[in-house]
Amino acid sequence: MTDNNDDKTFGGAKKTLTLKPSGVSQGTVRQDMGRGRTKAVVVETRKRRPMRPEDEKPVVPIVAAPAPVVRAPEPRPAPVQQQQPSRPAPQQQQPRQQDNRQDNNNRPRVGVVLNQLSAGEIDARRRALAEAQIRDAEDAKRRAAEEARRAAEEAERLKLEQAETARRAAEEAARTPAEREAEKAAVEAAQAAEAEAAAVAARKAEDQARAQAAQPATTATVTPPLGVRRKTEKEEEEARPNRGATAPVRGKVVRPEPAKAPARPKTEEERRKGKLTLTAALDDDGNPRGRSMAAMRRRQEKFRRSQMQETREKVMREVILPETITIQELSQRMSERAVDVIKFLMKEGQMMKPGDVIDADLAELIAGEFGHTVKRVSESDVEEGLFNSADDEGDMVSRPPVVTIMGHVDHGKTSLLDAIRKTSVVSGEAGGITQHIGAYQVEQNGHKITFIDTPGHAAFTAMRARGAQATDIAILVVAADDSVMPQTIESIAHAKAAGVPIIVAINKVDKHEADPQKVRNQLLQHDVFVETMGGEVLDVEVSAKTGLNLDKLLEAILLQAEILDLKANPHRSAEGTVVEAQLDRGRGSVATVLVQKGTLTPGQIIVAGDQWGRVRALVTDKGEHVKSAGPATPVEVLGLSGTPQAGDKFAVVENESRAREISEYRQRLTRDKAVARASGQRGSLEQMMMTLQNTGLKEFPLVIKGDVQGSIEAIAGALDKLGTDEVRARIVHSGAGGITESDISLAEASNAAIIGFNVRANVQARAAAERAGIEIRYYNIIYDLVDDVKAAMSGLLSPERRETFLGNAEILEVFNITKTGKVAGCRVIEGKVERGAGVRLVRDNVVIHEGKLKTLKRFKDEVSEVPMGQECGMAFENYEDIRAGDTIECFRVEHITRTL
Repeated sequence: MTDNNDDKTFGGAKKTLTLKPSGVSQGTVRQDMGRGRTKAVVVETRKRRPMRPEDEKPVVPIVAAPAPVVRAPEPRPAPVQQQQPSRPAPQQQQPRQQDNRQDNNNRPRVGVVLNQLSAGEIDARRRALAEAQIRDAEDAKRRAAEEARRAAEEAERLKLEQAETARRAAEEAARTPAEREAEKAAVEAAQAAEAEAAAVAARKAEDQARAQAAQPATTATVTPPLGVRRKTEKEEEEARPNRGATAPVRGKVVRPEPAKAPARPKTEEERRKGKLTLTAALDDDGNPRGRSMAAMRRRQEKFRRSQMQETREKVMREVILPETITIQELSQRMSERAVDVIKFLMKEGQMMKPGDVIDADLAELIAGEFGHTVKRVSESDVEEGLFNSADDEGDMVSRPPVVTIMGHVDHGKTSLLDAIRKTSVVSGEAGGITQHIGAYQVEQNGHKITFIDTPGHAAFTAMRARGAQATDIAILVVAADDSVMPQTIESIAHAKAAGVPIIVAINKVDKHEADPQKVRNQLLQHDVFVETMGGEVLDVEVSAKTGLNLDKLLEAILLQAEILDLKANPHRSAEGTVVEAQLDRGRGSVATVLVQKGTLTPGQIIVAGDQWGRVRALVTDKGEHVKSAGPATPVEVLGLSGTPQAGDKFAVVENESRAREISEYRQRLTRDKAVARASGQRGSLEQMMMTLQNTGLKEFPLVIKGDVQGSIEAIAGALDKLGTDEVRARIVHSGAGGITESDISLAEASNAAIIGFNVRANVQARAAAERAGIEIRYYNIIYDLVDDVKAAMSGLLSPERRETFLGNAEILEVFNITKTGKVAGCRVIEGKVERGAGVRLVRDNVVIHEGKLKTLKRFKDEVSEVPMGQECGMAFENYEDIRAGDTIECFRVEHITRTL
């Protein structure tokens, strides 16, 4: 050994190993390390050795000693045959002396190489070879277990298929002989497939047994003689089964290769072969995979239809069509291919895609062309079944009557109701007049009566109409000291339009100037015939102040209710009408509702107009909380998401999703109507300019906030009637509740005035109004509100121009005066002529000039006026084309302020 045997560097150049086997050449290349750095690397180029039969011999692990020692021959263990799928079985080993002689004769000895390897390198190679052999043994065991599991599954599948075949054979036994002959070929094919599968299972079991027998009994290492040739690492990696693609070569960088596309598509025969496995590779038959039972049944059914010349029956469906639908969704609902629908549209001359949206008419045409029936639906279908559901006659029970008190303002309607209820509602009304609609319930002789109190002001006509629609009996209150007034006539019209009976209550009979007979005579003019005058309408003379005949009035109401035989079903979902709605600061949105059908309880989900909510509490007119509200019962409902409009219908729904769906649909309709109304009022910019130029229409913008929805509705109706062709009120926003900062911002943006009816602005809103300089007007009586808005709108009217004739003067002579110009010598022939008044120069009955007088003199003095019959001198401002014989007409123009 030399001194540098273990030295891996020689001559300053780094080497990987001192061993240089044959067929290997070394070289040095420059490797780029990045960022301008390079490194010299020693590489080896190995020539590929041609494959020889002796190179395929199995590799025997080597146990190297620190020094080569020649040992005596040891008895060999029994030869073990290892299963190698890619090479023949190895030959049995010969004694070491014979192997040494053969190696000496066939190739050069390589014992010198073993002497040059260090002990660590020899030990590392031995451990690597031992581990590789252990892994190979474990892989063989794992593969054997996998093959056993697959064989068991295959056997189970064969049992299931045999059971299925037996069942189908039993079913087919009842069929006709002709069909049996047609099925015979398929059954024989199935039996052949089962036999083949059984043979495959037997071969797999045999291969499994052979693989288990081929496993090595021990993993003991055998030390080969020194003269045996060792395979290189490359040859070992190539000869190692199933590890060439997974285990990379030590010290070599493996670059992943991209997946290669198949050179040609698989044919039917290749597709039937299935996946290449070890069993399939060792199988000598190489038969392709058999067809599945489902494929065989499909093929058999297709063959039978072709023989019987049968066509597949088309399924006709009922297609539900909304207002708009895509072609793809339509084809899915029809169970047709979208391509077929597109082809049909192309034949009709329309080029469309599956994602295009079509209307219901075109969708109905397509569905009818394909033979399907159509059911049209729309967005309004969400409200189907919400109202007017049929009731069973057996569930109907008697209910209290609903009575509406109607009449002219200040005829004592609320006072009469207070006397009946023994309350004092009228004392809390501003100005002593009722401006809210109220619902109350009283009890007389064990019978309940529901009263609805309506205002009598002209602006509350909508409230009276709602009261008449929701009532059973209308009480017409007329003051005995007064006569039939306009709102009395209107109440009669509402009651007749609703088709409800009328009871006339002649109030204030306790006054000395009362004349009930005069009231009865005036009612005859409006087709109201009372009983005392031979008619059918009940009339009662009452006094709310003294309580006279109040019991007779209640008895008349109960008598009329008994005649009407009022009934309702309390065991169904509740329906009714919203009488009034308001926004309470502590309770939120509060709606006063009148239950007309069913029973309303807390916890139910209701939809009222475009609002919905879960009922949190039911409060009566006396402030008491109740657990339920039956038919003809007025209650306050808490828990709505917003404030509904007065007069809206409400109903109980089954869940929140439907309530939300109905509410969103109604809100969308409300927005669309508002947008349409605004667009109709505003129009385009060109239309606005044309309107201003032609008519001079002026608008008075307003933001109105009230305590209840009914008052806001009445105010809007009253202001709408004030409008003319020149000026009108435009309500920018209206709502129930106090005035907030958002109302101030809206009024500032639209330059509108803010009106609060029985409400006030909060601190933040007042501060914002002071900063923006916006005035907030507060009212509690509708008379004052309408009068002030009317006066403000009158200020927008242009003043009226009125012309007053003063007199005529005839020009006798024209004088040309230096520094003054032409002066006309005139005689006043009619009326008088005033200085500073307007004049017209008339020649041959044609107005030549219109202007003002510059001077008016009599003799040499300036005078203010000249009466008829006298002569004077007149000169025009900036005009001198005057002639003798012309007539001067004098007039005065006055501007008069207009009012609505």
